[in-house]
Amino acid sequence: MELEKRPDGRPQEPPRRSDPEGCVAAVIRVPVRIVALVLVVPVRMAWDVLAVAGRFLRDTVFRPAGRALAWLGRVLLVWPLVGIWRYAVVPAARGVALLGHVLLVVPAVWLYRRVLTPAGRGLYAALAWLGRYLVVVPVAWLGRYLVVVPAAWLYAWLLTPVGHALAWCGRGLGWCLGMIVTGVGAVLTGVGAVLYWITRVLVVLPALALWRWVLTPVGRVLAVIGREVLDALGHAWRIAGHVSRAFGRLLGTLWRWTVAEPARWAYRSVLTPVGHAVRDTVLRPLADAGRAAGRVTRQALAAARLTVRQTRADVRRALFGEPGKQRPADRREPSVAEARTLGSSTTALTKD
Repeated sequence: MELEKRPDGRPQEPPRRSDPEGCVAAVIRVPVRIVALVLVVPVRMAWDVLAVAGRFLRDTVFRPAGRALAWLGRVLLVWPLVGIWRYAVVPAARGVALLGHVLLVVPAVWLYRRVLTPAGRGLYAALAWLGRYLVVVPVAWLGRYLVVVPAAWLYAWLLTPVGHALAWCGRGLGWCLGMIVTGVGAVLTGVGAVLYWITRVLVVLPALALWRWVLTPVGRVLAVIGREVLDALGHAWRIAGHVSRAFGRLLGTLWRWTVAEPARWAYRSVLTPVGHAVRDTVLRPLADAGRAAGRVTRQALAAARLTVRQTRADVRRALFGEPGKQRPADRREPSVAEARTLGSSTTALTKD
């Protein structure tokens, strides 16, 4: 890769890092990555094996079992509960609601509209008339001379002078308290300043020095180490994934060329021709012979059944004679030959 050149023609120098993180990272990066790779590769391969086994179990065992359990749950729980809710609970609730409406709501509404509302309006009108004409005027006169006049006299000749005196005393007390608070505040200010400098010198400055010169460098080093460890673990995990994938492909290739392909070749080249030959030379003639034997057997059974039926009929005729002919039913309507025609003047009743 060509270096970028400055305008004056000299190549640009790479940037220099002034922090110590570069040295620490360069020292611990390679060993940590080697150790992480050695430790992570078996874990990643075991993880891939478990993942493949888990997917196989999920597709072949857990998913069909879950579907069966879901169907069983629907059959045993959901459908009975839905049927109970739809055909038992809902009609019962509707019946109870209708019964409650008929027995409670309708009588209560009628009682409220026809009885309580007129009674309440009449009582309100009566109380309003009594309050307007019998209670308001005497109560107002008594309230004026028993409450308002004594309260005004008490406020003018007693509460006002007492209030002025209490206000003057309160102002004096507030001035005294202000002076006391000012002096106490000055004392507390001096004490606070002394405590502030003592705390700053004995606690804050040592803690600041410890943080700046000890904890911060150590924290940076630990942060670099942790970052490198995490990067090494991620790098090792990715490399272990590639190794595991390559190992899996190797196993798949070995299985294919040692088991699957020979089995396929044996099936196509050996078993299929042998099966066809056995089918054409043995199974198909046996099937044809079986069908012919079945056909002959069915014909023999049909002939035997016909012979038995004829023998039984001959025995019945020898024992009981020929069965009599069934007489036709006497119909009330005339037959076609005896019916009246358009070109004849005779009928069935007048014909000889």
